[in-house]
This record gives sequence, C-alpha cells and structure tokens, in this order.
Amino acid sequence: MSMSEVVAAIRRAGLNPLTAVVSSVHEMYRLPEETLNALKADLIADSFRFHYERNAYYREACVAKGVHPDDIKGFDDLVRIPLVPIAKFKSASSHELLSKPLNAIEHEMRSTGTSGVPSISRRCSQTVDNAVMAIYAMYREFLGISKGAGLYVCPSTEEIPEMGMIKALNMLAGLLDTHRFMVRQERFVPEEALAQLTQWENKFTRHIIGPPFLIYRLLQFIKQTGQKIRLDRGSMVITLGGWKRFTGQMISRREFNLMCEEYLGVPPSGVRDIYALVESNVVAIDDEHQVKHVSPYVHFSVRDMNDLSREVPLGEKGVLAILDPLALATPGMILTEDIVTLLPGASPSGRAGQRMEYIMRAPSSLEFGCCAVNLERKMDESDAEAVCPVVN
Repeated sequence: MSMSEVVAAIRRAGLNPLTAVVSSVHEMYRLPEETLNALKADLIADSFRFHYERNAYYREACVAKGVHPDDIKGFDDLVRIPLVPIAKFKSASSHELLSKPLNAIEHEMRSTGTSGVPSISRRCSQTVDNAVMAIYAMYREFLGISKGAGLYVCPSTEEIPEMGMIKALNMLAGLLDTHRFMVRQERFVPEEALAQLTQWENKFTRHIIGPPFLIYRLLQFIKQTGQKIRLDRGSMVITLGGWKRFTGQMISRREFNLMCEEYLGVPPSGVRDIYALVESNVVAIDDEHQVKHVSPYVHFSVRDMNDLSREVPLGEKGVLAILDPLALATPGMILTEDIVTLLPGASPSGRAGQRMEYIMRAPSSLEFGCCAVNLERKMDESDAEAVCPVVN
C-alpha cells in the first residue's frame, strides 16, 4: 500500500491524518527514509492544495510561477511549491496570508527582533491542536521530561504573553512538578536563581531553561563569584532563542557547554538547544549528540543563495525553506532568512529524517537575531546590569 493510500484510508476511517502523524513522532523517526519522505510529501501536497484553493494571495503567487497542485505528484516535486517570504508576516498586509476567515483565528503569536517590527503568526483552532500535540511529542522524544523542577531564566508568559519563544518554553512547565520564572519586570538577579536551585536540592531533578544569553549570564555570575553547583543526574540545560546577542557578539556553543559541565555539573549530552520559528510549527531539537532533528512531518529545503529555485546538495549551506503541513490558517510554505545546512549520512542516534545545523541569518535580512535578542536589548535598556553585576 502506498503512502497516499494509507492517508486516504485514515481519512475514510473518519480520522485526521495530521493528528495521526503528530501523535506518532517516535514511530515516524523509525521509518525507512523513503517511506518517511513519501508520507511527508503526501501531507505537504494536500496542504499545498488546501491553501491554493482557499487563499487568493497565495494562489496568485502560484499562478504567476505556473505551479498547480496537480503538478506535485511526489517527494521530488516539493521543490516546485511556491514559497511565502517570511517578511510577509511582518508586513501591513499580513492579513492576506489567511486561508481561513479572521473569525476562525484562535491565537496570534508574535516575534520581534532587532527591527522592532513584530512578525504575526495566526493559528486557527485545528492548527493550535496539532501544534500543541506536535511540540509535546517532540519534547518527549528528545528531552524525555515528565517530572522535576524548572528554573526558567526568562520572563513568564504573564509578563510577555504574545512572545512565541516564551510560549514554547512555557509548554515544558506542564511536564514538570514545579517551576519558577527568574526574570521579573526585565530584571534578572542571579543570586535569587541560585537560592531557588538550592531550595530544590534533594527534592527534584533540577533543569535550567531559557534563552542562551540569560543562562550565559548565570554561568558567568557563578564563575566570577567562585561558585560551583552540582545539579542532579538527568538534569538538563534547555535553550531556545538563538546564540547571537544584541551587541552582535556570538555566544560560543563550545564555551557554553564547557561552562555547563564545570559550573553546573551538566555534561554536553544534557545541554539541548531548540530551533523554532514563530511563523512555523516546526521544532528542531538536539539529541544526546547535540544534533538537531527536524520535526519528521515538516520538510526542510535548503536553497541556493543565488538561485532560490534550486536546492543545494546535502552538507552545503543555503537559505532555509520550510514546508509545514500543520499550518492551516496561513500557508506553511515559507522562505526564511536563515542560513542552515542539512547533515548528510546516518544519525548517530538511529533516527530517520532530516538533521540540521543553523549557521546564521542571511546577510540581506533586516534582523540579525530573534525575539531573544530584542529581549536582551530591552533588559539592557532597563539597566539590568546594575542588578546583575556580570561583565559581559
């Protein structure tokens, strides 16, 4: 039975193929590569047809490129699907991206980088349902967390409810026994964070969660005050939000790993970074080898920087295009401004699917960082350094 026939059978049974897929992340990573690609292609082709038929703006773009849903017959045709530039989500005409009526939109999520212009991602109830299940399935697959305490070195969703980065990190709290947010009113006091870790000692497995720049501040404080902490067996340091600071300086992942091991007792296998975009439902999470695995139902297409219609070979860097079949409110066919590479060869963890390495923002991008960069800028403007005496 072909993948198209499998998907059709799921529909005939009255079930949603997308829901079936996002609840089967573990199994999808164990499929033969050819089978996984065929399944993705079928779901993405269906998604392309959905938006083509319901979205006048997107259909016009497709007609201009001479591409019709009937042209997408298999995995090798996915490269032909027209893409929406991610800048469109920041434009005053972003409402044109809606493939569903505005009254069907349940949630708006935002990400604001260094330009100060928010990217608005709208999701209908079905997209929210699928995204929630998908993210939790990825968290369980790569983090395996079901208990413990989370030290959130970031603001709470109460303070910044619309920020996508905080929203995604906050979802982890539902898997923990307890958690605390250590950034309040754009202030971070590392002494309070250390006191909270001490309070949880011998009671919970302690995890540290937040954007790299804030966890790096905590590590620098521990180093400069001559302290060392030994977190628990199974403790993780979980980061999301990019490794470039507002100043433009890159935080070294190697240095970060070494500091986590020396000052927190967490080995590199316990340091897990997450790549995500507010405009997409994709999450790529580090495995125990610190290799990022792309959500198995999403396809990453890495394009030639000089010819965006052409894909580069595996292992070469290019501009990331995302084909996300979970997005129903707006087209999930997005051309990002991120430079990435897809890793060739078999995964050391034994999982199928795509593995990626983030390189940098494209030189042409108006942003040089994500919402974490904007958060750092705001904290610096609020004189956070007067409260957190760490030399950066």
